[in-house]
Amino acid sequence: MKRLFLILTFVFTAFILNAEDVPKGYGGVELGMSFDQVKKALKDNLDFGYRGERDVSLLPGENRALIETDTTTYAGFSFLDRCWFQFYNDKLYVITININREKMDHFSIFDTLCKKYGNPVSVSPEKSVWKNSSVTMSLERPLTLKYVDQKTFDSLQKKSLVSPSGTEMTRDMFLKGL
Repeated sequence: MKRLFLILTFVFTAFILNAEDVPKGYGGVELGMSFDQVKKALKDNLDFGYRGERDVSLLPGENRALIETDTTTYAGFSFLDRCWFQFYNDKLYVITININREKMDHFSIFDTLCKKYGNPVSVSPEKSVWKNSSVTMSLERPLTLKYVDQKTFDSLQKKSLVSPSGTEMTRDMFLKGL
């Protein structure tokens, strides 16, 4: 019995440690950074292909901005393709990185993430998800890596005034009827 307890404690501890290891970003850019910090980090890391202010847009809604980078012209050597950095109240809360499918494959990234961060908390044909208490990292098909500040994202979801569409409501009714 004592041995079973020790094994379960070890497995549970390993799971928690792996879950907390989920990264907050990539290439020197991390969730929670300010707009100016991200611009500096993008300039410092040529893999993103950041060209400066022309890559910056304002999004509809209050206090939202977006930086979009494209490596095809300015960083053809990079494993990255197009990337998006979404801000709310001057804080980065979503990083979306499309990876160049001619240079990298889904399995190599999936295998590396599993070795580094443990098995994903959920797997579907569309995406694999790793989570901890504040960050959700997903590897999505065909080849996109996404980091989300879950607290900010959830807060914005709650503030959203968009009601479900008729299609979404009927879909939910259908699924509930199964």
